[in-house]
Amino acid sequence: MRLGIDRFLADGHLRRPLAGRRVALLGHPASVNHVGRHSFDALMSLSGLRITAAFGPQHGMRGDKQDNMIESDDYIDPVYRIPVFSLYGQVRYPTDAMLDRFDVLLVDLQDIGTRIYTYVTTLAYVLDACAKHGKAVWVLDRPNPIGRPVEGSLLADDWHSFVGVAPLPMRHGLSFGELARWLVAHKRLDLECEVIGMEGYDPESGPGWGWPRDELAWVNPSPNASSLNMARCFPGTVLIEGTRLSEGRGTTRPLEVIGAPDLDCRRLMRRMETLASDWMQGALIRCCGFEPCFHKHQGQLCQGLQIHTDSVHYDHRRFRPYRLVALFLKALRAEYPDDPLWRDFPYEYETDRLAIDLLSGGTALREWIDDATTEPADLDELLVRDEQSWLETRAPFLLY
Repeated sequence: MRLGIDRFLADGHLRRPLAGRRVALLGHPASVNHVGRHSFDALMSLSGLRITAAFGPQHGMRGDKQDNMIESDDYIDPVYRIPVFSLYGQVRYPTDAMLDRFDVLLVDLQDIGTRIYTYVTTLAYVLDACAKHGKAVWVLDRPNPIGRPVEGSLLADDWHSFVGVAPLPMRHGLSFGELARWLVAHKRLDLECEVIGMEGYDPESGPGWGWPRDELAWVNPSPNASSLNMARCFPGTVLIEGTRLSEGRGTTRPLEVIGAPDLDCRRLMRRMETLASDWMQGALIRCCGFEPCFHKHQGQLCQGLQIHTDSVHYDHRRFRPYRLVALFLKALRAEYPDDPLWRDFPYEYETDRLAIDLLSGGTALREWIDDATTEPADLDELLVRDEQSWLETRAPFLLY
């Protein structure tokens, strides 16, 4: 298969409409071609293409920042002597001065298919800003590593934030180019938006099921997105960021292990199996211990779960990480009813709303977990309704 960036680099006809126009790149560490060369470097080597600026999202163009709410500064690239603007620093929405630097923005971001991943919000912001200022956006498309499955409730009205920019489910099942096409239509933007699609990409085939596992190297799109396994788990394990539990930051398996020092994992697993054993299908789930070197529960031995999708136990169509982690939290609430579960400190610049509600896109998940009278079927009814609605909504925007 060929990535959008590889087609753009190889085919002068694709680049012809950019003649005489100032071009900028929005990229990050995983913006690499099929041989691992960073798109910024590859684009700068092309004759006839005038690159006048670059942009970096959260974690920076070169991946310099580790955690949430750790900002990057603007700087002058030391090699190419052009400005590199941060869209996760003093501003997160492009300023007029930034937009004045280019005519066409190339977007080459590796997404991981989850609504709360902030590159989705950055994409929405640049599409909106460019539409308002008469700029063009070209998306150099990349695989959605977790493929086509859809899971989670749609973002509720009045729950927009930097981790929820549009009514998407947690797991949306679109490539970044397809997502851009949907955002333009959803927001009714008057915008030149081109998608340089991939060739030979099949999101429905194994063994990668969305990620061309034997063709592309995995490059972390953010510091804690350290593997394909993490990407597959992330639509569920990211919910742990809204709790007092560790999501594995500060370990070698961030967002693949979840837990806390005072949990009895075997007890939780038994409760989960009693509540909804079918929500535990499609992956190997095991009790484990881990000690974060930084972040929540630093230096303490935590007990919890590790999720494995990298063995024969993985079933792409049966694995539902959002339901799995929701079930884990439901079991925890049942076994530890007085546990101070919900994180109550700032999350992605929000101080007045609980992080779990921002992450799940409303209050429904938290209320279901906290209500001892609710059953898995109650949550499933809500999720299935929204998932079916999204499958119909996204259908016209699929390219592969």
